[in-house]
Amino acid sequence: MDEDSRIASLDEVPADSSLLFTIRDGFDTEEAILLDLSDGVIALKNYCPHWTDVRFDSGSGATVRDDELVCTKHGATFETTTGDCTHGPCEGATIDEVGVTVHDGAVYLTDESYEFENLGPSGDHDLSSRGRIGFSGN
Repeated sequence: MDEDSRIASLDEVPADSSLLFTIRDGFDTEEAILLDLSDGVIALKNYCPHWTDVRFDSGSGATVRDDELVCTKHGATFETTTGDCTHGPCEGATIDEVGVTVHDGAVYLTDESYEFENLGPSGDHDLSSRGRIGFSGN
């Protein structure tokens, strides 16, 4: 595998949250999250389809409960294996997946539409902070 496409070691992906990383499409950057599944990992874009300026993971991990990703802004839930919304205002929508693979204990970006930029946030202004009612779900 190409070391430029290496995102992280598999051990770095939390079992009950997410690992945030940034990808590049030409000059544009986007964020994605790695989620630990029972049979590997999946990478999903880091935004809720209901309000695309709302991020699941703003740097401290996304909320994952009972194998579902939770949007803490309005309580929508998404299957971690597919990104499909199972409850909430965007029910029926799907979070875009980013192609990744696991090889020799590391996770690599395989989606030819993107280049791996860095672990962590993109550095763009977080539009999801403040201004909307939060839902902790706890």
